[in-house]
Amino acid sequence: MSHLSVGDTIPEGTFRYVPYSPELENGLACGVPVTLSTNDWKGKKVVLFSVPGAFTPTCHVNHLPTYIQKYDEIKAKGVDVVAVVAANDPFVMSGWGRVEGVKDKILTLSDADAKWSKEIGLEKDLTAAGMGIRTARYALVLEDLVVKYVGVEPGPGVTVSGADAVLAKL
Repeated sequence: MSHLSVGDTIPEGTFRYVPYSPELENGLACGVPVTLSTNDWKGKKVVLFSVPGAFTPTCHVNHLPTYIQKYDEIKAKGVDVVAVVAANDPFVMSGWGRVEGVKDKILTLSDADAKWSKEIGLEKDLTAAGMGIRTARYALVLEDLVVKYVGVEPGPGVTVSGADAVLAKL
């Protein structure tokens, strides 16, 4: 399948994540994963960006931090939900979010085995690098489950999926 395009409705999918709570400030707390359905985004404006892996150099230094820095600007554009997704498990995603300081601002979603990303044609095979099948680096702007912007990185680095590119499309 080719990847999603502007005007497409996203397929239904589910993600696991650990909701933020003050108890998670203790580095030994793990939290309890819950399930989020894409149907929860009906009637909402959502920015969803994807990284190949939590704690990996580009994702950890150049991608998620820009969304944290631009969070207030993104929300000021009427965005209801900002979320990052990766093929890591929900505990790793939660740990990454805590290290990055996202608290309750950005949802850190687990797309185990890149299942949903495969469904939308945006998985990436990093087997040669020892990482298996991952989510590609991309960003989506959704309004009532309809794609308004899709930015898929053509190569290494963060350009069309970064916070500045998404802000320009809101």
